[in-house]
Amino acid sequence: MQTERDLIQKYNVPGPRYTSYPTAVQFQEIDNSETVIYRLKKRNGEPRNISLYFHVPFCFSLCWYCGCTKIITKNTDRGDVYIDYLAKEMDLIKEQLHSESEVIQLHMGGGTPTFLKPDQLRRLGTEIRKRFRYHKEIEFSVEIDPRTCSKEHVSALAEIGVNRASLGVQDTNEDVQKAIHRIQPFEQTEQVTRWLREAWINSINFDLIYGLPKQTLDTFQQTLRDVQTLDPDRYAVYSYAHLPNLMPSQRLLNEEDFPTPDEKLSMLMMAIDTLEGEGYRYIGMDHFSKEGDELTKALEEGTLQRNFQGYSTHANTDMYALGMSGISMVDSIYYQNTKDLDAYYTELDNGNLPVIKQMILSEDDRVRRDWISRLMCKPRVSFSDFNKKWNVDVKSYFADEWHRLDELEEDGLIIQLEEEIQITERGRLFLRNIAMAFDAYLSQGKQTNRYSKTV
Repeated sequence: MQTERDLIQKYNVPGPRYTSYPTAVQFQEIDNSETVIYRLKKRNGEPRNISLYFHVPFCFSLCWYCGCTKIITKNTDRGDVYIDYLAKEMDLIKEQLHSESEVIQLHMGGGTPTFLKPDQLRRLGTEIRKRFRYHKEIEFSVEIDPRTCSKEHVSALAEIGVNRASLGVQDTNEDVQKAIHRIQPFEQTEQVTRWLREAWINSINFDLIYGLPKQTLDTFQQTLRDVQTLDPDRYAVYSYAHLPNLMPSQRLLNEEDFPTPDEKLSMLMMAIDTLEGEGYRYIGMDHFSKEGDELTKALEEGTLQRNFQGYSTHANTDMYALGMSGISMVDSIYYQNTKDLDAYYTELDNGNLPVIKQMILSEDDRVRRDWISRLMCKPRVSFSDFNKKWNVDVKSYFADEWHRLDELEEDGLIIQLEEEIQITERGRLFLRNIAMAFDAYLSQGKQTNRYSKTV
């Protein structure tokens, strides 16, 4: 059997991350939000648990590697205006929901949510709470830039109910930080982590990136040693994707400083070995969590799911994304807000949802979405459960694709049994490749150049 290094070289091809299926590449531009409104009303005839995402696009400075939708400014007063318009969008979304629906997950991302001043965060939390009912077990998370987070920020986050935090770290080496235009002394990360725990925000994730300019195996290993002293509950260890044609800020990076593909591969293997050795479970798709963490439990219990924030612990929840560029997933429709801030404001001033793209899923899309989600989120994928839900025979339905599993099995990524597919521990490293075997849009040979490498 081939080694992991051999397999990574074999399977490291462009492919989707499957935060949705179909992926955002397939979304179509629209002129108005009438179809979206109709489908939201139809969906919400009865109460259900929902997820809310709020995109705060502002950042004080540009990180050159970043591909997020962001606006660089030092004017924090812009946050007040933005919250005014988030409130307008919340009102429009609330109108479509059943009055007894409850928010079981709430996430603030960006950009940089901690761009907002503490009082602005308090106000945003108040505006959300006024409009939506919270589930008693709500998971309320926020992305934090330690460079822009004070103790008062943490106090404000605790006051509005935040119980999970994700800190952007990326790398602790000063030379790497200079190369990516993100100077963040480790003491800042350490201090914010301490403040969070003092405020009883105890579930903490660190974001790291491997494959950045100036990184070496030794420097990245030191980064892991540094952050492990803070004992986070989870890690997201991302592969840097260099797509300067899609992300213009990446053109500012010096390509001569990038590690070689083999060096980058060594960083990945070292990260997996190190974190598993420290007691973290490799969930797949960059994510690691402690044994006993809710993410690990969700994987083991079969309740794990993926959405546009990555892995989530609550299955079968519709996600409403508010703010510019937000992508919502509501049953058989995906829709995306405009990425232009002025257009976002104008549509809301006119009383419209600021939607610019949508994707209405066909029956085949829904069947494949469920199958791909199961492959990405479950250690064992039962045929009988799937067949019963969709009234199909899975092997017959995917007859054209099924032969692709033989090579995956030969390489030790899956085990095919009579009534199920098992994803091996090795296979969790290649979940994107396993899912790609069932992607009808990829089989049409469309737009693979828009995707990052799978490993």
